[in-house]
Amino acid sequence: MTHDSHSSAPVDLPHILKRSQEAAIALGGIRAADRNQALHAVAQVIDDRQDDILEANTLDLEASREMAVPDLILDWLKLTPERLQTAVKILHRLGELSDPVQQRVMSTSYQLDNCQTYGQLVPLGVIAMIYEALPELGAIAAGMCIKTGNSLILRGGSEASHSNAAIAQAIQLALDDIGLPNGCLQLLDPDHGASIREVVTQDQFINLIIPYGRPSLVQQVVRQATAPVLQSAMGNCYLYWSPSGSLDLVRHLILDSHQSEPDPVNAIEKVLIHRNQNSAALNTLWNNLQEKGFQLRGDAALVAEYPELMLAEANEWRQAYLNKIVAFKSVESLEEAIAWINQHSSGHADCLVTESYQESRQFSAGVNSASVYINSSPRFSRNPRRISAICLGMSNQKGHRRGSIGLETLTTVKHVIQGNSWI
Repeated sequence: MTHDSHSSAPVDLPHILKRSQEAAIALGGIRAADRNQALHAVAQVIDDRQDDILEANTLDLEASREMAVPDLILDWLKLTPERLQTAVKILHRLGELSDPVQQRVMSTSYQLDNCQTYGQLVPLGVIAMIYEALPELGAIAAGMCIKTGNSLILRGGSEASHSNAAIAQAIQLALDDIGLPNGCLQLLDPDHGASIREVVTQDQFINLIIPYGRPSLVQQVVRQATAPVLQSAMGNCYLYWSPSGSLDLVRHLILDSHQSEPDPVNAIEKVLIHRNQNSAALNTLWNNLQEKGFQLRGDAALVAEYPELMLAEANEWRQAYLNKIVAFKSVESLEEAIAWINQHSSGHADCLVTESYQESRQFSAGVNSASVYINSSPRFSRNPRRISAICLGMSNQKGHRRGSIGLETLTTVKHVIQGNSWI
């Protein structure tokens, strides 16, 4: 692990990344049982060192408040025993899952005469995560990389430097005890010469970059990176409320989607309503949301009819609020709603409330998003019920992978062609 909070010497980034690359090669060949043992050991050390991690987090919170860090980042930064225990549970659960690489063999359409061909899931290599606050996310990402045989570079923000260091030190202690390759986890200190641009342009070493945080951070990484980037998305999810849809269901989906802690990834922030929607139902919904502490906004047509709404500016329809704000817009039809969502949504999770099977088919086929929810809450969880996959976040791109960022996202396919006879 590379971190020295007392040294001002710049880091030797190529040397660090070279070590990560070598560690990734070694880690990819380690038995699944040993990687699982490491995951349980990491979980145990984080649990044992919870008080030290929370104390480091308190230092970060105090410094961030003095520097007037935005409330959103403070919310993400604040560790609680519950948040740390969630990370511990995820690490233990990762250690119980079947191996996602060495035991995964797939059939392939690519075939040669007199040969057997199959696809083998293999690690990507070196993964870099660039993230804001959310210090427990470093532990979860480390667990997912250990499970998939990848080495990990963590580059957090300066607001979480003490927390990130405490978590990384705990992880490294467990990895050293188990004997995993030196360099498979490395933490870069943002205050000592490891700028985002320097990290994301190391394409000769890094196989995938995952930026996680506000859209501005994600876009900065996308613009500057020369290594492949897996774009994560957060907020600005849309819901279309069909005239046949239930008021109670709409209210439940909006409120439930905002319940994820600490980052409501799939929060419904925009609601499209048919212009013939019942005004009494609208007033009931708005009163319910305001009672729950939501601010409400609307387009010009709705504000003219309902002056209690605040006018949403044109640029807001494309932007995530990332707090308890919901904007409403009236549309003429399902077709208009689909077109608007495709133009303005962040494209990772959009919803429909309807009683019409035909509308549900048209919506799911027409909306160009990674996930489409029909009469179902898009609420995000990194550690959902046991039959579901563990997720780091959500991706809205159509490149490397789309949708939930899970274990398979951190792998790629190697084709093996084996001849049946020697010539």
